[in-house]
Order: sequence, then C-alpha cells, then structure tokens
Amino acid sequence: MSKISPCLWFNGEAEEAANFYVSLLPDSRIEKVQRNTTDSPGGKAGTVLVVDFTLAGQRFMALNGGMKMEYTHAVSFKIDCADQAEVDRLWDGLLANGGQPSRCGWLKDRFGVSWQIVPTALPKYLGGADKAGAQRAMQAMLGMVKLDIDGLKHAYEGKSAA
Repeated sequence: MSKISPCLWFNGEAEEAANFYVSLLPDSRIEKVQRNTTDSPGGKAGTVLVVDFTLAGQRFMALNGGMKMEYTHAVSFKIDCADQAEVDRLWDGLLANGGQPSRCGWLKDRFGVSWQIVPTALPKYLGGADKAGAQRAMQAMLGMVKLDIDGLKHAYEGKSAA
C-alpha cells in the first residue's frame, strides 16, 4: 500500500463526491466514513467529516473542510482508458450533472475536480517513430475536446478522418 494518497477538500459534499467517483471505476469502493463527534469547522456533530475511498485501486480521502476551496488544473487525475468506449463512458459520467469540458481530454467534474480522460493509445501517436505523424497527431489532439482515438490514428497516418 502506498504511503501517499490524495486528499480532496469539499464543503459538505465529501460523501456525495466519493460515492460518485466509486460508481465510475472498477476496483473502487468506500472504505470508511468518519463522522464529526462534536461540532467543528467541518460540520455539525454527526455529519460526515472524512471519507476514505479507493478508486481503481488508488486510495483517496475526501474531507469536508468547512469552507469552499477551488480546484485548478494544476492538480488533476489522469485516467488511462483502454478504448474509445471507456473514454466515452468516463467522459460522459464525469460531465454528468454540471461538469465542464475543456480541451485535449481534460474536464472538470461537477465538484470542480480536474480529470484527464486519456486513451492508452495516445503515446503511440504522440511519440511514434514517424515524427511528422506525431506532429499531425499533436495538432489533431490540440483541436479536440474529448480525445478521439480514430481521429488521432488517422492524423498520425496522414489520412483524413472517415
């Protein structure tokens, strides 16, 4: 088990967010919900203070810190996706109920947390032996919101998208 795990700060939404995240990825679960024993900056006695959870085998903690804190793209969570169906499913799931798409496979979920939804094929096209193809794939990616594996492949191969 890793000694390091991300802690996400929320203002009363820690349990909702943790449940949302674990619903999206296999090998994910809520480990423990800790409640406030007395009134604190994190909430009244009996409300959720901390949720320990696992996402795709990685431990996380969600904390109700008692005030709104903004997330930025400076910290994001990258999800490697085996195929376009997984990219589409996670993209749509994380955007549900108020998420905001960005560029190049990035989005913010409804809680403001930044995610990168990345096909595992991406390095093959951006770092392939064909330098001109890699440059075309990079230009294609820069024009995408949600990453499209076929679009990246066609750009790398110098073919127009079907």
